[in-house]
Amino acid sequence: MWDVLETFYDSVPRPGSRVEDHGELVLFVQAGDGYPFYARPRFPGGKPTVDDVLGVRARQRELGVPEAFEWVHETTPDLLAVARAAGLDVLEAPLMVLDPAKLPDPHPHVRLLDSRTPEVTVVAQLAFSSPGTAKGEVGTAERDAALAEATPMPGRHRYAVADVPGEGVLASGTAQRAGDVVEIAGIGTLPAARRRGLGGAVTAELARDALARGAELVFLSAGSAEIAKVYERVGFRRVGTACIAAPPG
Repeated sequence: MWDVLETFYDSVPRPGSRVEDHGELVLFVQAGDGYPFYARPRFPGGKPTVDDVLGVRARQRELGVPEAFEWVHETTPDLLAVARAAGLDVLEAPLMVLDPAKLPDPHPHVRLLDSRTPEVTVVAQLAFSSPGTAKGEVGTAERDAALAEATPMPGRHRYAVADVPGEGVLASGTAQRAGDVVEIAGIGTLPAARRRGLGGAVTAELARDALARGAELVFLSAGSAEIAKVYERVGFRRVGTACIAAPPG
């Protein structure tokens, strides 16, 4: 499984990026519209060093892109200490894979999309501005105000939204594919609409769609152990740790 995941992480950014080698690290530099990419260990490769990380950070600052690094701890365990020694904070996120037999029944208000609508982007932005699973104040009024100024963004993945009658889109998420592997990411629920099972329902629908399209492995990374419980309820189990590193603050 680890080689499959490493191949996925190495493959997904390549169609939309320029690839630079920096020692035992590879930097994917965004070549078009969309979100900036990250640096990660060369695959297959050796052990990245502190100098490798510092060199990439300098290059990222030169390019004006986020100093972002991602890797799987089980395949590059030494990089955790190296990244911290190079001045990065590291989020150790539960890495989870789907047990298809445990998927719940479809939610009546979740639907799939072939393109990224403004609602997908705005709901995700508002959700991640207040991370976690606790209910909050930000809701449909803030969503509608942001939508009034939103512009469409290109998207080349699959998307799903929880579109509740009378309330509109309250949760959204994305699935990206490389070969027979699908990663679910960007699951977010408006803070005022949390604790209603909508984020889990969006996740489950994206997973169900991935399987229907022939995916052999469906996985995701949870932002915390608390968030991982949401995904456990819709059929995911923890198998490892995804490391996401960035400068402090």
